[in-house]
Amino acid sequence: MLYLLPLAAVLIGCLISLFLKPTSSTGFQLLLSFSGAFLLAVTVFEMLPEVYNSGFEKVGIFIMAGLLLQIFLEFLSKGVEHGHIHQDNNSVKFPFLLLFSLSLHALLEGFPLNQSSELLHGVVIHKIPVAAILASFLFHSKIGKFRAFLFLIIFGLMTPLGSWINSNFDISETYSTYINAMVIGIFLHVSTTILFEASKNHSFNASKLAVVIAGIFLAYFL
Repeated sequence: MLYLLPLAAVLIGCLISLFLKPTSSTGFQLLLSFSGAFLLAVTVFEMLPEVYNSGFEKVGIFIMAGLLLQIFLEFLSKGVEHGHIHQDNNSVKFPFLLLFSLSLHALLEGFPLNQSSELLHGVVIHKIPVAAILASFLFHSKIGKFRAFLFLIIFGLMTPLGSWINSNFDISETYSTYINAMVIGIFLHVSTTILFEASKNHSFNASKLAVVIAGIFLAYFL
């Protein structure tokens, strides 16, 4: 399940992109808001206490480093991680910078997944709308179907690869804690950006408020 669920999330996202218009569907935007709230709540409830109770120094510095890293990655990806994409779909060039950004993000988020089933669920829920937006862009671009599927396969494998590396290589507890702290910074930036950008005019409505509360409560009681 640790390796299959992130792959299944990308597949589900691809299927959604075929039947919905992710950037304009109200239901999809609510799913995006739910995923952001769930991911934020899991990060706060599960990951933050763990790294701060580890006893290691400078955890806060690595959290901020992860946040800054995510800002840099979004400069390259143009915001796919939080539900937006501003790439040129008329270009025939393979989007290597987009692939690099999303792959590094996905690789890092895979490291702590074997420590918490709740975090695994949070990443999977977050990955579904991201994959849907990404697949919609790639399928409507001019890079060709083969390269679009190649992109999605590589992206889909990155999170399981991060989990596999963490499970099969002897990474010291110190490095593991600092990597997790960086992932917290990444998740904090992505999830809060989703919550403020997933609706028109950056404003909350009753439906969005309801799904955000549902995401937080579900993360707490799981």
